[in-house]
Amino acid sequence: MMYEEKVFKDAVHGYIHVEDRIIWDLIQTREFQRLRRIKQLGGTYMAFHTGEHSRFSHSLGVYSIARKMIHGLSREKVVFTEEERLLTLVAALLHDLGHGPFSHAFESIIDESHEVFTSRIIMEDTEINLILENYQLGFAKKVSEIIMKTYPNPLIISLISSQLDADRLDYLLRDGYFTGTSYGEIDVKRILRTMRVVNGKIVYKVSGMHAIEDYLLSRYQMYWQVYLHPSARSFELIVQGMLRRVAELLHSGYKFKINIELFKQLLTPNQGLIPVSVYLKFDDSVIIYYASQFLEEKDCILKDLADRLLNRRLLKEIYYRPNRETAKNLEEIKRELENVGINPDYYLLTDYQIKVPYDYYGHRKKPFFEQIELLMRDGSIREISEVSDVIQGIVSGKPKREYILYFPRDLLMHSPNPARQKVLQLLQEKFKYGS
Repeated sequence: MMYEEKVFKDAVHGYIHVEDRIIWDLIQTREFQRLRRIKQLGGTYMAFHTGEHSRFSHSLGVYSIARKMIHGLSREKVVFTEEERLLTLVAALLHDLGHGPFSHAFESIIDESHEVFTSRIIMEDTEINLILENYQLGFAKKVSEIIMKTYPNPLIISLISSQLDADRLDYLLRDGYFTGTSYGEIDVKRILRTMRVVNGKIVYKVSGMHAIEDYLLSRYQMYWQVYLHPSARSFELIVQGMLRRVAELLHSGYKFKINIELFKQLLTPNQGLIPVSVYLKFDDSVIIYYASQFLEEKDCILKDLADRLLNRRLLKEIYYRPNRETAKNLEEIKRELENVGINPDYYLLTDYQIKVPYDYYGHRKKPFFEQIELLMRDGSIREISEVSDVIQGIVSGKPKREYILYFPRDLLMHSPNPARQKVLQLLQEKFKYGS
């Protein structure tokens, strides 16, 4: 414990308290401070301009909720050892340590999950690892196991990663607040007050069921209305495209005007493993800097994608239903785009999303901590969709799916090539563009 408690003034949680020296020391590391330079919502701020909060503030928020969870369960006579308490708080604080710039857009390019990089940052030669191992030999490995869901006590894992955890509770509150939407307004205090532990797993008193219903519906709405907003997805596809183009040019031997060594180390690493030291050099500002430099490159695709990233020139979206006819039409449009001189690999992109409010069937194939269970008044335990008419009504229907085609309307509208009319006509007729 520290001689004097430290506090962070937070827009969502009020004051976030830090009493443990290890937590304070971890916050001061260069690996954790890097999270200040990575936006929590990736490209979503292109649709909700105030959603510019960072992974740093979210990580502190998850730590704060985990701390409240432990405190609340301790009042209910759930005993955490000192090691379990600190493991939970440290894992909550560090759970997003491995996120790259623009979050999932970056992750898709390096073909490695942020959880894996989080584990590597915790386990390899970093300030984070030094602090954890100085506290207790083997402590870093235990924290990594919680992140990777291999820790032997699933109760600890479920507080950080489950269908109702500290991570999701914070990001719904925080993302709703900073995007100015009402979907994230959930009663976290009520949920935490009804949390109990029975037979080594988290359950919730049935009296808190309606707050959990609101939570599940809020998360569902936040995904469709905020996280998967077509403008946000368009921006992320542009980021992905720019990074893909850099990789393609590197492999082809293209001579960049600027020093591209950092990208070489990231996209063409020796022995196929990206060094953690290289990965940690990337944040949002680095990608934006390189995009500004790519404006001077000769490659037209790279230059255009960089300009789209910097100046919000998004691709236009069309919703469609996949079938044989659609696939045939897409192939025709690809050919016509090439006739116009537009590369369909970068400018005709399909995006598929599916979400359910609650993974009702998850408990049949996943560990028990993935389901949400209620403690009934007679002492029995029941899975929430067996009790809640609201959740039962939702999970009994079909999952919502969206198929979106993105294309460069601006390039087509301003192209002097007369073949552009054929592409626009195909989009109008085959995908009902403009309807």
